[in-house]
Amino acid sequence: MTVVDDIKDRLDIVEIVGQTVKLRRTGKNYIGFCPFHSNTRTPAFVVFPETQTWRCFGQCNEGGDVFGYMMKREGWDFNEALRNLAERAGVTLVQHSPETEADGKARQDLSAVLEEAASFYRQQMLTTPVGNKALDYLHKRGLTDETIKVWGLGYAPGSWNALLDHLRLKNFQPDLMVEAGLMTERDDGSIYDRFRNRLMFPIRGPYGQLVGFGGRVLDPEDVPKYLNSPATVLFDKGRLLYGLDLARKSIRSLNQAVIVEGYMDVIGLHQAGFSNAVSPMGTALTEDQFRLIKRLTRNIVLALDPDAAGQNATLKGLETARKAMDQESEIRFDSRGLLRVEQHLNADIRVTALPGQKDPDEIVLEDPEAWRQIIANAKPVVVHVMETLAADQDLRDAKVKRDIAAQVMPLIDDVADAVEREAYRQQLATFLRVDERSLKSTRTDLAHTRRKKIESDQAEVIPASILSKPAQKNQKLERYLLHDLFLDPEGLFRLNKTLCNLGLDPIMESDFQNGDTLTGFRLITESLRQVDYTPVDYIEARMTPALEFEENPNLVEDHYAPTKEKRDQHQIRAVVRMRLNRLEDRLEEIKFLQSADVDSKTYTDEEVQFLYLELLQKRRLLDKALLAPEAGGSTRARGTSSIKSKSRNKA
Repeated sequence: MTVVDDIKDRLDIVEIVGQTVKLRRTGKNYIGFCPFHSNTRTPAFVVFPETQTWRCFGQCNEGGDVFGYMMKREGWDFNEALRNLAERAGVTLVQHSPETEADGKARQDLSAVLEEAASFYRQQMLTTPVGNKALDYLHKRGLTDETIKVWGLGYAPGSWNALLDHLRLKNFQPDLMVEAGLMTERDDGSIYDRFRNRLMFPIRGPYGQLVGFGGRVLDPEDVPKYLNSPATVLFDKGRLLYGLDLARKSIRSLNQAVIVEGYMDVIGLHQAGFSNAVSPMGTALTEDQFRLIKRLTRNIVLALDPDAAGQNATLKGLETARKAMDQESEIRFDSRGLLRVEQHLNADIRVTALPGQKDPDEIVLEDPEAWRQIIANAKPVVVHVMETLAADQDLRDAKVKRDIAAQVMPLIDDVADAVEREAYRQQLATFLRVDERSLKSTRTDLAHTRRKKIESDQAEVIPASILSKPAQKNQKLERYLLHDLFLDPEGLFRLNKTLCNLGLDPIMESDFQNGDTLTGFRLITESLRQVDYTPVDYIEARMTPALEFEENPNLVEDHYAPTKEKRDQHQIRAVVRMRLNRLEDRLEEIKFLQSADVDSKTYTDEEVQFLYLELLQKRRLLDKALLAPEAGGSTRARGTSSIKSKSRNKA
């Protein structure tokens, strides 16, 4: 993930634009008057939360991402926008230097030693008698061999130096092993294996990078029951969610994330087809963890064990804790904290306590439909607390009613939305069988003041959308294309010539929808206009870390480019696909504008029909270009077969 991606993930374009533009929600998008040209009659400025982009359908006819918006609004160049948005997002910008290159190399070394350890643990489980006991345990818990393989589970031998000796044979240095959290250092400077006689769970970051391990005891006498890697450069429990790398796609498609407590809970649910489950690995839920989920969905269900959010725990001030994973960590059910997260993320957080004493993986193993119903029946935080407090209580007792009201009413007053507050108050009154007016009188001045402050804060910021997806689909294609053109700027001339031969417009700034790639394209065109330096030298002298796009061979089909001709073909395909994607977005945008609840339509029906015909004609032209020899269309099938064959031979 680049620093630009990190900034986009932390910021919401609706909030940024809403600070200076009065937006009104219509459907899943927001609409308002364009801040870049005079217009007080037709709101033709639209913000699309799903793609985190904006577009003016009026005089400007421009659009882009949050960087493009701030650059246009403030008159900033890309670097100024980068600095300001990074500060707002809480992202630290690191200057490109030999030191940062060394830091990147150090992270790669840490990842390498962790991957080797994971391979060692897996081999120990599959090939040693004592490791087979760990495998038998997993089978008894209902996991299949395929699931065990997918999650990379393994076994750490009971020896104090088994992994140490193995890594030494692989030429890894002891200091690196300690830095990766695989070894513990004694007072005399010697080191030994941190994980011993434990079932090992590799822990990966949101995008699949191995960052640490969790180990579960196999001997009931050993302590602690769960042991995680210590804090390292790569491993920070408060900023990780176990299973998120494999749950991302499902969370996004289902528009819901389910938070459970343990490794086995996550794995068991995924095996049963409920692949939107993640775990905080025993830590108190942090805002960073919620932010990770926010990138994918704002519908969150907390599926807590009975002893984590049950009656006894909830009665202890509504902020309870239980030991989990390792000795120094605990998972918290904090009602007020969850309400604050709801307000901050504009999320829908629901809670469900599990029945009996069964864990999620046990429930889903016995009856997958039962788990589905448990999640479907999850309740809002306030309702969950209300019902939990009343469990096994005599609601005919006036003092019980008073105690429940005293604990629930402050929560209701913390709810920012007035309609929700009133609905919860009515629900509590019905639940306790009391007059609603008596509940209103229980509010303290402090709660009233706090609610007013929340309302004031909310009025200053337009709420975000329910769903906030990562950067739009063209971003990777744009970066791939610029990576090639940075290496060969004159290739832009060949690219434009080929586009013209195909009957297409030359590549232009409007083809780039992201602020960083737009800036990169402008740098390339500047390098070709100036005469004092070679284009490559000009680009290198002005290159910043935010513009150092890495090539990803999976972005474009058949990307195996040993020749300039082949690479040129892939560049053509990238441009055509960028335009096809943008065209499809344009069609959806026009549909939205015509269906949006606005006082006057941006386009007449005749204009819409004309636009549709024009866009469909462009799409046919682009589809035809993909099949042309200049884009590799005539050799597509042969190239694919050739690459697959080479991949198999390499494997």
